[in-house]
Amino acid sequence: MARPVDVPALVAGVRDGRRAAVARAITLVESTLPAHRAAARELLEAVAVPGSLSSTRVGISGVPGVGKSTFIEALGTRLTAQGHRVGVLAVDPSSVRSGGSVLGDKTRMLKLAADPHAYIRPSPAAGTLGGVARATTQAMLVLEAAGYDVVLVETVGVGQSEVTVAGMVDTFCFLTLARTGDQLQGIKKGILEIADVIAVNKADGELLGESRGAARELSGALRMVYRGSERWIPPVLTCSALEESGVDEVWAEIARHRDHLGPEGLTHKRAGQQLDFMWALVRDELSERLRRSPGVTAIRDEVRAAVLAGQLAAPLAADRILAAYDADQR
Repeated sequence: MARPVDVPALVAGVRDGRRAAVARAITLVESTLPAHRAAARELLEAVAVPGSLSSTRVGISGVPGVGKSTFIEALGTRLTAQGHRVGVLAVDPSSVRSGGSVLGDKTRMLKLAADPHAYIRPSPAAGTLGGVARATTQAMLVLEAAGYDVVLVETVGVGQSEVTVAGMVDTFCFLTLARTGDQLQGIKKGILEIADVIAVNKADGELLGESRGAARELSGALRMVYRGSERWIPPVLTCSALEESGVDEVWAEIARHRDHLGPEGLTHKRAGQQLDFMWALVRDELSERLRRSPGVTAIRDEVRAAVLAGQLAAPLAADRILAAYDADQR
């Protein structure tokens, strides 16, 4: 049986910025236990400030191996040196078999992890769309309530994760590399079309010239994509997170994008994100209720076996599951 959560004490700890309280609060909003979900709602109602624009939310994604963790550490340490408090939500890929996750991002950001003005939270991505946990949006609210004015969300950089994270942040920064073919292939996939700022990382040593060439190619391609549009055209920069060059310029473009949105545009964007998040929570809750349904539990193994044996088509199997759930509700 889950131990009762002292929500008022947890709220006080979060507001005081106590790291242990922040960790417990994020664990609470990540939990799928029914009692914890109720406590998490109570916590969020107490700490969330509707309509607040005091924080800057930035999503950072890119292909595996692009250097996201190195970039975040370089950016985060610069921001804390400037007086910001930086929260990092690093979503790790999970095993599709065991659900386990390495959670290695914190070990790749040792300098930032030791910074008293930064907080890094690695989270497994099991069972979530594109590797972005259902709780990530709520974890952002916890960090903001604790006084972190910059929240960086790192995604696993595969599948739909870029699209998902772009729907929960103010500015989406996409990292790419020279020699990967991302510059044009990404536009075909639509990934670069949702980016607000693009940076070609590892622009150092023998790759410096190629990186600059890739940035020019990307910039030209994007101008064609956005030709005739009055929308924000994503700037394309080069940087080297390892050598910590060009990182300030990337942050400057992130700030410029925020200025471009303005308070009204940012309010409108976040309101739309909250509406999308509302429906995501509805779907999540319905999925949980379906899973806990006695009627569904009674026929689940039978239906599963019939589908695997080729005796029952998937649409008919789905109809049986839903009919069992509907019967419970009556």
